[in-house]
Amino acid sequence: MAAQQRRDGEGSLNKPVRFNGQDFCFQRQECLQTKNLFEDESFPATVESLGFKELGHKSNKVKNIVWKRPKEICENPQFIVGGASRTDICQGDLGDCWLLAAIACLTLNEKLLYRVVPQEQSFSEGYAGIFHFQFWRYGDWVDVVIDDRIPTFNNQLVFTKSAERNEFWSALLEKAYAKLHGSYEALKGGNTTEAMEDFTGGVTEFYEMKEAPKELYKIMKKALERGSLMGCSIDSLVPARFETRTVTGLVKGHAYSVTAVEEVTQKMLRTRGVRWSGTAPGEWTSLSKSEKEKLQHQSAEDGEFWMSFEDFKKNYTKIEICNLTPDALEDDKIHKWTVSVNEGRWVRGCSAGGCRNYPGITSENK
Repeated sequence: MAAQQRRDGEGSLNKPVRFNGQDFCFQRQECLQTKNLFEDESFPATVESLGFKELGHKSNKVKNIVWKRPKEICENPQFIVGGASRTDICQGDLGDCWLLAAIACLTLNEKLLYRVVPQEQSFSEGYAGIFHFQFWRYGDWVDVVIDDRIPTFNNQLVFTKSAERNEFWSALLEKAYAKLHGSYEALKGGNTTEAMEDFTGGVTEFYEMKEAPKELYKIMKKALERGSLMGCSIDSLVPARFETRTVTGLVKGHAYSVTAVEEVTQKMLRTRGVRWSGTAPGEWTSLSKSEKEKLQHQSAEDGEFWMSFEDFKKNYTKIEICNLTPDALEDDKIHKWTVSVNEGRWVRGCSAGGCRNYPGITSENK
């Protein structure tokens, strides 16, 4: 069956598999003809789509949640305002920072971004309350269709939101990803590279800082030059200490995206996530004005900051790199990866594994 699909082109970016058999173009046209807004019965605006435990029927967290369409939340809603950027992604009341770190990395490459987030979508022309997004899953590209009803509390988005109140692409992308996984709660806890792989079909590698090779900085710089996506985090051996701050302001268990690697008078990295407060006077402050301008230093409000490579190694415990396959890179890219593909499957109870929520199982992956 898989071989037949590939012969027919199904599963490719140009002909993705229809998740749950839903055809975006057909269903949008049907809604426009009947003048009805789309309501997705396969991922309804109910508690079942929120979760199963902390966001399940018996949870107090879901009692006052109201599903609303963007046009009910604000005036003049927009899909994307002034181009998608890293600052469009603000975390809500869901532990999916790993997903948001991957989305932030995705915005660095427009070609990749608009593969996942098709551009021909808006709240004006052709609007029918229906949107779609594409993800790489089990070797195929999958098109996920959703309606635009989003969980709110007091007319504010409960989960991912944009810094611009009337921008909704990131919230809708999160909803589509939640649908792919069964619920919003299913997104709680994970590895950044899981989402990076789902956004690109790339191949990931991990480095523990305490065991990292001496040439790690060169590896990171080379990876970004080749269009790779990159994330980092601070592991905590005690689950109760997840989301607790270190003395420098970084958060354990929180996922950060690496958005730039530059060398001025010293090796520097730009990361995005929760603001840190550990830059020593002899480091950032020692840089000249021209060097700071070269690094395009951003304000603290967007959660993006520069730190020295030495501080990076001291404060983070793990780096994750998602290397893109040749088809995901720009045609004019000078540096490209080569790739070979071997197909197989995980065997339940033998070699299958999970995310960081089940570390004992993950280590059994063969």
